[in-house]
Amino acid sequence: MKNLLLPFILILGISIQLNAQEKTKHELRGDKYAFRYAYDKAINSYKKADPLTLDGQRKLADSYYKLNQNPEAEEIYATIISSGQSLSPEDYFTYAMILKSNGKYDESNQQMDKFQQMKPDDLRAKSYMNHKADLSKMMTDDGKYKTVRLDMNSDAQEFGTAYYKDQIVFTSSDSRPRFIKRTYNATGKPFLDLCSAEIDGIQLKKIKSFDKKLNGKWHDGPASFSNNGTVVAFTRNHYKDKSEDKVVELQIFLSTSVDGKWSEPEAFQYNNNAYSVGHPFLTADGKTMYFASDMPGGFGGTDIYKTEKNAQGWSKPVNLGNKINTEGHELFPFFEENKQILIIASDGHFGLGGLDLFLCPLTGSEWGNIVNAGSPLNTRYNDFAAISDGMMDKGYFSSDRNGDDDIYALDFLKNVDLHKTLEGIAKDGEGKAIPMTRIYLSVDKSTLIDSLTTSNDGAYSFPVNTDMWYNLTGKKESYIDGYNAVSTFGEEEIVKADVILFKEVVAEVIPIAEIPVNSDLGKAIKLKNIYFDYDQFAIRPDAAIELDKIVAIMNENPTLEVELGAHSDCRGAMVYNDWLSQQRANSSTNYIKERLNKNKERIHGKGYGETKVSNGCTCENEAVSTCTTDEHQENRRTEFIVVKK
Repeated sequence: MKNLLLPFILILGISIQLNAQEKTKHELRGDKYAFRYAYDKAINSYKKADPLTLDGQRKLADSYYKLNQNPEAEEIYATIISSGQSLSPEDYFTYAMILKSNGKYDESNQQMDKFQQMKPDDLRAKSYMNHKADLSKMMTDDGKYKTVRLDMNSDAQEFGTAYYKDQIVFTSSDSRPRFIKRTYNATGKPFLDLCSAEIDGIQLKKIKSFDKKLNGKWHDGPASFSNNGTVVAFTRNHYKDKSEDKVVELQIFLSTSVDGKWSEPEAFQYNNNAYSVGHPFLTADGKTMYFASDMPGGFGGTDIYKTEKNAQGWSKPVNLGNKINTEGHELFPFFEENKQILIIASDGHFGLGGLDLFLCPLTGSEWGNIVNAGSPLNTRYNDFAAISDGMMDKGYFSSDRNGDDDIYALDFLKNVDLHKTLEGIAKDGEGKAIPMTRIYLSVDKSTLIDSLTTSNDGAYSFPVNTDMWYNLTGKKESYIDGYNAVSTFGEEEIVKADVILFKEVVAEVIPIAEIPVNSDLGKAIKLKNIYFDYDQFAIRPDAAIELDKIVAIMNENPTLEVELGAHSDCRGAMVYNDWLSQQRANSSTNYIKERLNKNKERIHGKGYGETKVSNGCTCENEAVSTCTTDEHQENRRTEFIVVKK
């Protein structure tokens, strides 16, 4: 499989020489072989080089890795890591991936820890930190899938399936009679062609070449079909590439079947000599295409892009963003339209090794959290190119777990719907339902997903994605806004979460400074408003001093009820400021509650967002405020109002 990603992936590690050591003629010859993907010849040349530069050592390890000689690759990288030379973060990441491919997960995590320390903002590092505790769960077969290696697999490469009418079209290096036989340097096998097969149960039978017009002299495939099988998009080497980099990029071509005959393939308008595009997936109506590319502007490696058909052709490709893509390689997109689930292969998201299969739900226009499909679909080898039958009951995927690229049948034994239902009731402090309450659902602090108004029973329900955190906000006139944070991690399909709103108490506002701290002395205490740092809701030391004064007052006056009003400045999105101010109110309230002697529910907090700035520093209509930092600081405050003595 590693060879099939070329030229998407040329080498695992970086290829710069970090020392001044000159290369020998054997190493230079090895570089030429490696560049032409002749890895066996490259290895022989590198082994003759004495000494071998750091760059040469990396390429030697990569050549072993491309030939699935992973123990040899590990030995080379162990030497590189222990050499004491100036190493890059990618060295540790590459070593971690090689260790994982050899089943050495603990050792792999040790190298990923070093990588994370050097590049904490790398999306691969973040994925590792977020999911390394899930490794045992990923490795456990919980009965979600059944996988079967097909009988039709051979010594050739077979991978990349697509449904075509009542058949399966796949990519194969199986040699067929030719007057001139060409072989691919990386594998020593014939170039890839598109083949078709009839479906017999789960097996594929009666295999033949798909169509000679779509199979050229170099690589062709994989493919995807739309419009009831009359339109095909497929990957092909760029035959006429004469660019200076000498790398033959991948391109996408499309063809239409008229009266059973395929038209001359036409190049996708965003093909480019400078980068690759490939692995296309067409939606059923042919109006949307997902594909992989290493075009400039991505996150690194190869990313998944989306384009839509219009009157002028195809729209400018849109990167699917950092929930899908990483600095690693995301490949082989497949979108299950009925379930609204994207399936990709990735080595950037944390997984079991090599390429793993991941699923990501789409709700409206928002992508949810990406989820590792787990065992037995994923292994420490390369698992990729999964498709389903339209209902996620059955499908096929590809893997090199048996030594070379093979096709496997896939049964979805459990519901793999990554959507859940979040439901609850808007209630008051006594647990009674509040009808006609506006409930807002948001994620990532500032992203509003949906909203609705509850019925007479106060109930609400939202479709949500699995393995995510959501924020619920309840608003109703004469009530203090209610908030709840809820996760959709776990096995339950219906997640319960209520929102509690407290009735506003209309009372004379008594300045907190007029409340005596000690009834004997009758002294009034002067309190300052407490402030927060920008974009933060942690209690600062200066704020703790003022909050301790509130604690003292309320402990001396056990019937006193206080409302904390938290405010933000106008910078940032309004929805986010609402959320942030409520977090500040919650932080202040919780601080006080923990220190009250009696009746800890006498204090509650309300976030006002940017609705009550104290000094005119507003940011209306996205205008940039001219206020100073200190002036904005005045608005990031918490005020105290006595609602009952």
